[in-house]
Amino acid sequence: MSAADGLEGVVAAETVLSDVDGAAGRLIIRGHSLDEIAGRWTFEEAVTLLWSGFFDTLPDDMAAALGAARVEVAGELAALDARLAAHAPIEAMRALTARLADGDDLATALRLVAAPAVFTAAAVRAQAGEAPVAPDPGLSHAADILRMFRDRPASDAEVAALQAYLVTICDHGFNASTFAARVVASTRAGLTSAVLAGISALKGPLHGGAPGPVIDMLDAIGAPENAHAWLEAALDRGDRLMGFGHRVYRVRDPRADALKRAVKVLGADSNVLPGRLALAEAVERAALDVLRERKPNRSLDTNVELYTALLLEALAFPPSAFTCVFAMGRAAGWVAHAREQVLGGRLIRPASLYVGPRPQEAA
Repeated sequence: MSAADGLEGVVAAETVLSDVDGAAGRLIIRGHSLDEIAGRWTFEEAVTLLWSGFFDTLPDDMAAALGAARVEVAGELAALDARLAAHAPIEAMRALTARLADGDDLATALRLVAAPAVFTAAAVRAQAGEAPVAPDPGLSHAADILRMFRDRPASDAEVAALQAYLVTICDHGFNASTFAARVVASTRAGLTSAVLAGISALKGPLHGGAPGPVIDMLDAIGAPENAHAWLEAALDRGDRLMGFGHRVYRVRDPRADALKRAVKVLGADSNVLPGRLALAEAVERAALDVLRERKPNRSLDTNVELYTALLLEALAFPPSAFTCVFAMGRAAGWVAHAREQVLGGRLIRPASLYVGPRPQEAA
């Protein structure tokens, strides 16, 4: 395995969008620390920040622009038939997103942020035998996401919690999905193609597909007093402890703290089962103890998945849709990176080192 396996440590491009400091456990998004914006900014404010300078103009009212885009993309829901609804929500959402025209303009960008919200809610409802809920362009993006899933208004606390989540995960350096989006964008294929690449990369369990199994882990552990023994047994089997360890962070993932705060604020106004947060905290303490004992030479700390799972469960999203909800926030970052690549980058075409056999030379 070479030092650059998986492009480890390779600087692929310069970006103004985000900086992930794995050693210090710090995330900066366009000059603002995560602590400064998570739980304080609306998602629309985060989108405006990410897209600033990448389009000729931005809407004066981003909430209204996204609301109109949700109404527009809902026109594609006629294609959500029984065969498509039978797929996993992320596959149905990706297929519907692929129906959107490609382009590099602001209107395309707005549709691509609206699409995961509208299409995922409709796909989940279709699987339950329920009709889609039409978007309400007068609501914030977070409020309308929750309403489209439930067909009823969400509380202020629930909307604030989802806002905090969407802002927290809107961008995170050159992760796999963002890099995939930039590679496609570098070919000038268009924003829709770039975002579809991002969705496809996010689907993998080593990237955005991980929060769902956290719920399975918490359910299996059941009670705080079971945590240590269950985690020891999982490591004995060679299992990965979901919610711990990260490719970049060598200390605690700052997004974990931001989302833990959001879960606590949500409090009694949520669908969190009694003691659910206490269970997660007990599992976290036990996991960190076990990992320090069993893997002393590895930096394995809490990552974004643990409290993502708890927050999305509290908001009554089904685990099958967790990765789609991730895409609802990250789509804004994919669009920003795609535009940055198009405006200032070249076609991405790295070199490779051939290690296969050589043809024998003639004697």
